[in-house]
Amino acid sequence: MDLAYIPSPSTGVINLGPIPLRGYAFCIIIGVFVAVWYGNKRWIARGGTAGTVADIAVWAVPFGLVGGRLYHVITDYQLYFSEGENWVDAFKIWEGGLGIWGAIALGAVGAWIGCRRRGIPLPAYADAIAPGIAFAQAIGRWGNWFNQELYGKPTNLPWALEISESANREAGTYHPTFLYESLWCIGVALLVIWADRRFKLGHGRAFALYVAAYCAGRAWIEYMRVDEAHHVLGLRLNVWTAIIVFVLAVVYIVISSRIRPGREEIVEPKADKTEKSEKLAKADEADEAHADEDAAATADDADAEPEDAAADEDADSDKDAERGADNGAGSAAKS
Repeated sequence: MDLAYIPSPSTGVINLGPIPLRGYAFCIIIGVFVAVWYGNKRWIARGGTAGTVADIAVWAVPFGLVGGRLYHVITDYQLYFSEGENWVDAFKIWEGGLGIWGAIALGAVGAWIGCRRRGIPLPAYADAIAPGIAFAQAIGRWGNWFNQELYGKPTNLPWALEISESANREAGTYHPTFLYESLWCIGVALLVIWADRRFKLGHGRAFALYVAAYCAGRAWIEYMRVDEAHHVLGLRLNVWTAIIVFVLAVVYIVISSRIRPGREEIVEPKADKTEKSEKLAKADEADEAHADEDAAATADDADAEPEDAAADEDADSDKDAERGADNGAGSAAKS
């Protein structure tokens, strides 16, 4: 008898009146919002302008969704194109099925387009949004909980995930691999944030660190899963993908740190020009203020001159009077 386990929701859809809100889609939307919000904070801290991350995300997010779905459909084509399956289900993204590898790959293409339009280097943008993407993945994995999918091997651990009976699954308690990956992604995000502050990562190295760290966790989590997947040399396809991408990310970090050490000084030329314009405007205001002060001082000096002249005339008159009095007294004495 299982004394404790993580229950699965009885349904993955919450009806808000006539509008069905699917848990999987809701988690994806919240994840995207968090990634853009936190990426914007990091971008501003790097010297960029507010709103740039969201503008580029308009390109990156749709490309990422399409890429993630394409990867899933291609690698699990038997779920949609084998005998007895309906190929139209390949378009039902709300039922689950997004491959992170395709999402990152095609999402990078969309981000590259957005960066080109804004004159921004893609590596700097990638570094800014890397932790946010990891947080988004942590949130998005809970969509698998709503759909009761991507669980691991059977277990009686207290944190086992309860799965109900359906046409494609057997009731029981299993390893909650969605939870393992969610927690791992949070750890990856915190690792990137710490390393970026400690070592001032630039030129795409913060993003590469996120990729490498995520792949390290995905490899062992993927190995625990029991859902149907293609195998190559005894390993699941996604395990091989994680290994290859991990090696590429590490190689990039090593080579990039030697070729382009340090961090970009300017990440957004527009922001740099705006900052310079603000400095020039402040300098002009200071010059005008000094000019006004000089003009006021000159006016005060001009007002003071007549008063000084009048005072001098009065002093001269008093001296003349004294001299006249002295002359009169001397004449009287002689008489």
